[in-house]
Amino acid sequence: MTEQQAHPAAARRSPSMAQVAERAGVSHQTVSRVLNDASLVKEETRIRVLAAIEELGYRRNFAARLLATNRSRRIGMVTAHLALHGPSMIALAVQEAGQAQGYDVSLVGLPEFSFEALQNAVDRLSDQAVEAIVVAVPHKDSVEMTRSLQLGIPIVMVQGVVAGQPLTAGIDQEAGARRAVDHLLDLGHRRVAHVSGPSEWIEADHRAAGWRAAHEARGLLPGPLLTGDWSSASGHAAGLRIAQDPDVTAVFAGNDFMALGVLHALHQSGRRVPEDVSVVGFDDVPQAEFYWPALTTVAQEFSELGRRALAVALAAVRGDAGATVDLIEPTLLVRGSTGPPAH
Repeated sequence: MTEQQAHPAAARRSPSMAQVAERAGVSHQTVSRVLNDASLVKEETRIRVLAAIEELGYRRNFAARLLATNRSRRIGMVTAHLALHGPSMIALAVQEAGQAQGYDVSLVGLPEFSFEALQNAVDRLSDQAVEAIVVAVPHKDSVEMTRSLQLGIPIVMVQGVVAGQPLTAGIDQEAGARRAVDHLLDLGHRRVAHVSGPSEWIEADHRAAGWRAAHEARGLLPGPLLTGDWSSASGHAAGLRIAQDPDVTAVFAGNDFMALGVLHALHQSGRRVPEDVSVVGFDDVPQAEFYWPALTTVAQEFSELGRRALAVALAAVRGDAGATVDLIEPTLLVRGSTGPPAH
């Protein structure tokens, strides 16, 4: 009895694009270009890849036909940190936008952020003949890494982007932060502390930049900067330190969960909110209006982000390689956690 007869399920398993690439002696990007009928591939390389596809029994007929005609009606999405509010809402928004346009969305989550993990994720999606891929990975190197893949199908970035970049959709994180801090400065605060997200997140950088810019525009020095990890526990640790500084009368937290930790620390330390210290968050999680006091925060329009991301992806599929949309302006929601300083 042969090994394939002993293990019929293994015999039926379709080989991966990586196996085709290895057999042909090329990169997985080259295999993708051949399936996509791209003109960049030399004829001798194309013949070698097609031979490997035939030899291994790769799903050539299905994948090539759909990719060549762009009619799979399937969009891929690569994301990370789905346990966090922002990434999970972005993934949901893209899926809902796809369904509204008659597209299925295949989601692949990264177990870690690395070039290898990103490459494996897009390989899996390429195997499904997706027409385009939306990448929602917030790390500082994610845009450059993703662009280097050169898959032969459009890739749309939705995190860590700036205005005017082609094949992007995003929310203006710096503008949202400035709006939050301007609100505190308008109330009369002059030394606003900031609890930032992790240093490897580009969105944390953008929000910190908005915090600094709001102070600089008024000729003010910002308060202390403390780094968190998006968790309430890290916000609590930062809040305990802030509570010991009597000159700090306001705090801008990089997200609502860290703001919750700050609120708890201030209460523990006998600092009243907002009478002694005002607190602003970012995200407007569903629980924010039920914090005590209700949290002033910056709301992000995730549903609109999903619609714009899909619109850019479909425009690119139709041939518009420079498709882009304006960044979405976040909205400040003023609630009970902010007020003028006591002095």
